[in-house]
Amino acid sequence: MAEQLIELNVIGMHCNNCALSVHKLLERKGLQNIHVDFASEEVKFSNSNDADLAIIKKDIEGLGYKVVDDPAQQVTPFYEKIENKFIFCAILTVPLLLHMVLPWHFLHLPSVQLLLCTPVFIVGCLHFGKSAINSIKGGVPNMDVLIFVGSSAAFIYSLIGTIENLGEHYQFYETCATIISLVLLGNVLEKRSVTQTTSAIKDLVKIQQVNANRVVNGSVEVVSAKEVRPGDTLLVNMGDKIPVDGEVLSGSASVDEAMLTGESVPVEKEKYDKVIGGTIVQHGNIRMIATKVGSNTVLAQIIELMKKAQAAKPPVQKLGDKVAAIFVPAVILIALLTFVITYFAVHTGMQVALMNAIAVLVISCPCAMGLATPTAVMVGLGRAAKNGILIKGGDTIEAVAHTKYVVFDKTGTLTTGKFHITDIKTEENADLEQIRGIIMAIEERSNHPIARSFVNELKTLPQTKLILKSAKEEKGLGMRAEDVNGNHYFLGSGKSKDKSDFNLSLYKNQKLLAQIAIEDEIKPDAITLIRQLKKMDIIPVLLSGDKNSRCLKLAKLIGIEDVHAEKLPDEKLTIIDVYKQKGKTIMIGDGINDAPALTQADVGVSMNDASQVAIQSARVVLLNTDLHSVVKFLQISKHTLITIKQNLFWAFAYNIIAIPIAALGFLNPMVGAFAMAFSDVVVIGNSLRLKTKRLTP
Repeated sequence: MAEQLIELNVIGMHCNNCALSVHKLLERKGLQNIHVDFASEEVKFSNSNDADLAIIKKDIEGLGYKVVDDPAQQVTPFYEKIENKFIFCAILTVPLLLHMVLPWHFLHLPSVQLLLCTPVFIVGCLHFGKSAINSIKGGVPNMDVLIFVGSSAAFIYSLIGTIENLGEHYQFYETCATIISLVLLGNVLEKRSVTQTTSAIKDLVKIQQVNANRVVNGSVEVVSAKEVRPGDTLLVNMGDKIPVDGEVLSGSASVDEAMLTGESVPVEKEKYDKVIGGTIVQHGNIRMIATKVGSNTVLAQIIELMKKAQAAKPPVQKLGDKVAAIFVPAVILIALLTFVITYFAVHTGMQVALMNAIAVLVISCPCAMGLATPTAVMVGLGRAAKNGILIKGGDTIEAVAHTKYVVFDKTGTLTTGKFHITDIKTEENADLEQIRGIIMAIEERSNHPIARSFVNELKTLPQTKLILKSAKEEKGLGMRAEDVNGNHYFLGSGKSKDKSDFNLSLYKNQKLLAQIAIEDEIKPDAITLIRQLKKMDIIPVLLSGDKNSRCLKLAKLIGIEDVHAEKLPDEKLTIIDVYKQKGKTIMIGDGINDAPALTQADVGVSMNDASQVAIQSARVVLLNTDLHSVVKFLQISKHTLITIKQNLFWAFAYNIIAIPIAALGFLNPMVGAFAMAFSDVVVIGNSLRLKTKRLTP
């Protein structure tokens, strides 16, 4: 049976441990390519063993989560909203806390305290107890196990004291209620903060949700962008979002492509120009034909790439996941040992021993470890996307750390890719107009930047037309073609010992017809980029198929010492391997000729306009051609990794210090609950700083 990709929307997951329990369940069922994201409420897996989807959904719901068709349309009942649970519990908890400072006698009565605490405890049991039991079922006990055990111990101990009429020393109702209320407050803040970390994807999804003006038989009808089909004619006016990808049929417009490239300067669009769904027409209006719709649009692919990127865990996260998986059983064991040692060995009273054990339970926070990496990765990827940088995976961020070499392709990367012919040297008996006609006919069949530049330049010059029967591109070499009369042509660089300024040669039936000298412009920010890389202790390298003399000339101008010229695609692979053995290597190319080298490097970065080849071959796609994006990518990766390490340090240090303090009796359980409730918020808050943090090299 063919492998089938299943996507489910699962609500109710509130931390990484929740995601881990769903992941383990699906693993046990033998499913492959599992991706569970608690923040975006998505579960994906490949179903190749004909597992019953209805049973899978039922088992996921058996863990306490809910499988829905569309989370956005899912209405949460009033009593199930976390904010309402917190408000209800807080109202009843405040009088319990006030009894310690106010002289009102009735608040000291055990029966009144029991009356106030019981509804809070019931809410806690339903919220934390249900989650705790389901997490144990899933094989990954979560934080709620600790909260449920701690609050239940305080309530049951107090209830026994009330029934036995043992006096005030046995009343810990305020401890039980405060633990539940504070942790609910922490959950409220955590939920809101996590929502902010995923805002980049949600903003992009909102961009997709637009209407389109479809032209049908001369009249205009308003439809949803989802209803647009390839070949439809659409009208886009000033201020409208372009609904899908397409080409301009008529009209002209200034289009804001900032959501895609991060560039604030509008791009002028005219007839035959490509337009991208989600971009905004600032001035003018156009009539366009839809070419790519639905999941085939550039925007849809970007969203899918970002979702996959968030699923790819950096190696540093694996440590947090391993610790989080064994954390809860370890804490329960420490709490039991605390109780046994304090009560039986140190001979303190039952109350002190119990409070110390409860303090250990409620101060511990496995969620902080689980949230440390994914929240930072989500914010980092989001910031990169808003700057026109698509990073395909959280693991890429760590792979970029400690980069030693950045290897650049020349054409279209350090140069603009806009070429002009400086000279054509014809051989004996060759006619210049005929040569132009041959070049024009061959290069019209190619998508290479040089070919496009040739076509634009030659179409205005006199030439003899040539009709070709076939043409084919050979990567790294050039174009081979055959005309209708059976003549064979080759136009390209190949391997040449000629050290002159002529880059390309044109052959007819293996006989040299002409040599062509071409030049392309250096990108204005290339010199600045190389200077910045050197400041970051990164060695820039030029690796190109172009002639040695031209590569050396460019390298000298922009400040690159390591130059490898006249290299074919297979030779580029060997050179990348050599650099990889010396240190972390990033390869930056145009994503077409350099696809093998991009894949071979530790991280491949494509300087491309979101073409299919670029999206598939590189781990990072720069949607604009501004070289400053390279530095921005390195800075965002560096600061995301710093944030992950800060988060993990906080999560580990907090637990390593807090648990012994609680076990030794220096911490009140209510203070412990307060600290635990806010430890998650500290981690998420630190991740959110990445949104606005000033990036340094």
